Order: sequence, then structure tokens, then C-alpha cells
Amino acid sequence: MSAERPSDGGSPEVRSPGWVVVVPLKPAAIGKSRLRDVDEQLVRAIGLDTVAAASAAATVARVIVVTADAATAAAAASMPSVEVVAEPDPSGLNAAIAAGAATAARAPRAALLGDLPALRPGDLDAALAAAASVDHGVVPDAEGTGSTLVTAGAGIAWQSAFGADSLARHTALGFTLLPVPASSTLRRDVDTAEQLADAAVLGLGPRSATLLAPR
Repeated sequence: MSAERPSDGGSPEVRSPGWVVVVPLKPAAIGKSRLRDVDEQLVRAIGLDTVAAASAAATVARVIVVTADAATAAAAASMPSVEVVAEPDPSGLNAAIAAGAATAARAPRAALLGDLPALRPGDLDAALAAAASVDHGVVPDAEGTGSTLVTAGAGIAWQSAFGADSLARHTALGFTLLPVPASSTLRRDVDTAEQLADAAVLGLGPRSATLLAPR
């Protein structure tokens, strides 16, 4: 269950101009209530593996982590091209994302959920390339009901509607469904033990893989 993620082969650095990706991370102690027997360390590892993959994407200029978790903030801030926006009074996922997006001026922006421990930078790059031609884009989760990524082009007003059945909510707002294949690691978010096992088959990021390695 702890297969290492395959290498992306060393994508070249393309840092500016580029996308600003906002990753909201809940406090690790409450981050994954539906994952039974998952401790705070693993929740934090899943989030940080997601941030690291986004930071390594060639088309991403900045990653903005929005969190109220001090340990998560400290770890994220040590990563290349990652900035942290403190969330002193958490008021929901969409509010956290909006706070991060507000720091991005007129750059193209994306919101990436922080529960994608198998995410590969190249899969994020491919989705952002598709998003470059639309005002607002959305990537569905593997089940086809939620959303893992939403985007807004440069100068386009930010909006997001994460929550229950968020894919339908985003498409109702006029978001374009981005052509991301079912096999993409960008679609495998993790809310349950079964989904974590599916992510492990794809290849987990190093922090999650280490914690789940047999002892």
C-alpha cells in the first residue's frame, strides 16, 4: 500500500509567467474525519505531498498554502515557490481559497484540494494547459461527483463552489469541464480508506509512502 511515486523525469523549470495554485489545508487534527484510524501525521503528510507536487509542476509559478495548522505551515513554507497565508479564523474551504486567490493579482489562478497524495506534477501541468483556453475550468474527482481543481484565467473574477456534489455546482456556474483522463493522478482525491488504497496503487508521495510503509 505504500508504493513510491514514479519519477516525472525532471521537468524543466518554467516559473514565470505561470499559474498561482492555492492549496487549502485544514488543521491536521480534523482534516480527514472519514478516514478511520488515520492519525494526524498522515493527514499532514497527504497535504504536504500535494503541495510538493504542485510546487514541482513546470507551469506553476507560486503555490499559496492557506492553513491554520502551525506545523503544516512551517513545513510548507520550506518548499520551493511556496508561500503560506495564515488562516486565524477558519470559515470554510471556499473562503480559505478566496483568501489565497486574492494574493495572486491578475495571474491565472487555480485551487487544488489538499488530499491528492499520488499527484504527479505532469498531470497538474496537463490540466493547467487545458485550462489556459477557458475562463473557468474544473477537474472532476475519480467518482465524477466532486471537484479536485478549479481554475480562473488571468483577470477573470475568482469563484469556487467546493462542497457536496461540487462538480454539478461548478458546472452550473458555467465552469468548463477540463479534458483530464480518468487515469490522471489529479482525479484521485482521498476521503476514505478505499480511496487511499487506490492512491497507493498510483504511487504515493514520499511523506505518505513513508508513513504507510510496512514495519
